[in-house]
Amino acid sequence: MHNYLDFEKPISDLEGKIHELKKLASEDESIDTSDEVGRLEIRVRESMADIYSKLNAWQKTQVARHPQRPHFVDYAKALFTEFTPLAGDRKFSEDAAIQAGFARFRGQPIAIIGQEKGNDTKSRLKHNFGSARPEGYRKAIRVLEMADRFGLPVITLVDTAGAYPGVGAEERGQAEAIARSTEMCLGVKVPIISVVIGEGGSGGAIAIATGNRVYMLEHSIYSVISPEGAASILWRDSTRAKEAATNMKITAEDLKGLGIIDGIIPEPLGGAHRDPQMVIAAAGDVIFNALGELSSRSGEQLRGDRRQKFLNIGRNL
Repeated sequence: MHNYLDFEKPISDLEGKIHELKKLASEDESIDTSDEVGRLEIRVRESMADIYSKLNAWQKTQVARHPQRPHFVDYAKALFTEFTPLAGDRKFSEDAAIQAGFARFRGQPIAIIGQEKGNDTKSRLKHNFGSARPEGYRKAIRVLEMADRFGLPVITLVDTAGAYPGVGAEERGQAEAIARSTEMCLGVKVPIISVVIGEGGSGGAIAIATGNRVYMLEHSIYSVISPEGAASILWRDSTRAKEAATNMKITAEDLKGLGIIDGIIPEPLGGAHRDPQMVIAAAGDVIFNALGELSSRSGEQLRGDRRQKFLNIGRNL
């Protein structure tokens, strides 16, 4: 069953009518509803095109968080073969919010790191809703070190509201783990391609998104803090999240204009959850082209370009 967002009510109403007509026709073969269904389907597409052509930042935030949006596990299953996940940071424990390991991408061996939110209550609890603890970032560092040692390109898929802010995580060095993961991304001599597939929240995102090429899906968001968090800090009122989202410039279009990201991956009409296979394939094509572009560069060039890319952010604002 499809989950509708609050601004999708016109679409919900039309698709509800379509469902009723199809059910009526299935129960009584003498009733032909095909013409009316066809007209309603056209109205659905028109309504969806109109609504999604003018989404504001808060509405894009809602789309980025849609429960049926494809997650890391969906991308991993569709894009990679021979995926061998690694577990544990060799210091404290395993963190399921960050998934990392090695695989083949269109025949090429690669390292892969990403955040997994889970898609039902059990898996969301297992993956801590995509919010990693320090051991998750230290696991990412392990994989980055191995990728650098063996000359494997790194693909990272970002989807987190932010690193886990619990007391235990802070006691075990959350900030230090994020900083070292970011430092490791800057230091390796292999290509890093990062794609924000949902939410890119705070240091929890940048820890694995410091890449040579950074892309965002059309309706994903990328920010220094969640809109709710920003509203709570600035105005002590989390209900002003919509206002915060607008002022923070968190959409793909905003960030492309500011030079923060390198490109935007289009989503199907109605968001990635409407056609996951299409958007996953599109992301795969972008990753493949980026890897091809970077393949001729030396390790020193890759590291130097990546460092300069992030040093340049904000210089021309």
